[in-house]
Amino acid sequence: MTERYEYLPHHLLRRRVRDIASGVEGELMAVINENVSDSLRPYWVELAYVRGPSGREFSTAVDNIESAELHPGLST
Repeated sequence: MTERYEYLPHHLLRRRVRDIASGVEGELMAVINENVSDSLRPYWVELAYVRGPSGREFSTAVDNIESAELHPGLST
């Protein structure tokens, strides 16, 4: 049996991020390359796991996350 996932490094791990699709902000807990196929042919996707304000984690595509931290010198 082969592994169905592997952890990946990401520059925003343990930082505040925003899920572009839902607008929810939280802390990026992990980025995982995961085999989501139920068949013999693997289908790998990179998922970001974000801990939202409720304390529950949700997953979204890695391409859907962006930093939610304010940068010094930028106004809101």
